[in-house]
Amino acid sequence: MVFDNAQISGFVVRNRIFRSATHDGLADENGAPGEKLIRKYGFLAESGVGCIISGYAAVSRNGVSPYPKMLTIYNDKGLDNYRLLTDTVHKRGGKIVLQLAHCGRQTSSKAIGYQKVAPSDVLHPFYPDKAKPLDDSEINKIIDDFIHGAVSAEKAGFDAVQLHGGHGYLIHDFFSRHGNRRNDKWGGNLENRCRFVKLITEGIKQNTNLPVWIKISAVDNRKNGMNINDTVEILHILENAGLDAVEVSCGTVADGMNTMRSRIMPMEAVFKYREPCASFPNWFSKIALTAANLVNPMIKQPTPLENFNVENAEIIKKAVSIPVIAVGGIHKLNDMEYILQSGKSDFVSMCRPFICEPDLVRKLKSGKQTQAKCIMCNCCGLVIEKEPTRCLYGRVK
Repeated sequence: MVFDNAQISGFVVRNRIFRSATHDGLADENGAPGEKLIRKYGFLAESGVGCIISGYAAVSRNGVSPYPKMLTIYNDKGLDNYRLLTDTVHKRGGKIVLQLAHCGRQTSSKAIGYQKVAPSDVLHPFYPDKAKPLDDSEINKIIDDFIHGAVSAEKAGFDAVQLHGGHGYLIHDFFSRHGNRRNDKWGGNLENRCRFVKLITEGIKQNTNLPVWIKISAVDNRKNGMNINDTVEILHILENAGLDAVEVSCGTVADGMNTMRSRIMPMEAVFKYREPCASFPNWFSKIALTAANLVNPMIKQPTPLENFNVENAEIIKKAVSIPVIAVGGIHKLNDMEYILQSGKSDFVSMCRPFICEPDLVRKLKSGKQTQAKCIMCNCCGLVIEKEPTRCLYGRVK
């Protein structure tokens, strides 16, 4: 079943294994795919990935990540490179979806050159500069930006777009009572908290022929954060607005290693790549790292380590009629078969295993391997803060 052709949103994929959206850090000066990114996605497609969901592309200038060389889609300067990207993937038998995103308060005003914005001015523990609460006109402008991003995606030949509605970014903050403390038509009850994304979804459907997917954090660990009951109701609202598929994730950056789980915090990578630790003087960094390594085994990490969104994906699949994609700690072929055959989700997607092994699908299909070599050390989730995404095989090089 894993390697059978399947239909989703009106097009055929050659198997049910997707590459989940992963920041690659390989955009060019226009925010378009650079040559290395085009080669990377071409190799993923050539190696048999059923569908590639791109790294997140910012739809607005004030919605950019602080991570270097993020994709952007708020102007048409890079459309030729986007077309080259989709052509490359399609010629190798793959399908490709553009993930549209706005980072909201989960960025740095200094890094992006604009004051960051959010539904409400809730302090973020890792990005503590204050966000400006959006007014009506600014919200409507960002809605238009998402729609424009989808129009550009259609021009560039993408098979669908995915809204990044999870992990603490802008859409997630509109959904959540933690991030959205408004008392106007954009906040309060669930219908109001969904209005922003509902209008984006309807606008994309009205202005393009593209399917609209969403990545959503079904649950998170924030006070008054996302819970599975609210998530199901959100998806009912969006399904009625025309949503075509959902990828089920969890957590936020503020949750620590909840979204990308590991057995232990990769402290060496934290001190090399994450601010403010990365800017500590060498003498202080050595002392602080030694102390951090002593307490690291006592830091409680989220559990389980594997297949940790499958239960919520199953709940959602029973409640909606659109296809469901499960992501999170999935890296064994027998687990994929079980998840799909038992009807817990329709597709599976992976991020870290493809950073480690871009040709993983080929290896699994040939019988060379039965699981990914990725050890889920999470160093790749930290290197992106300074450099292009790469696997560090459990240690900092």
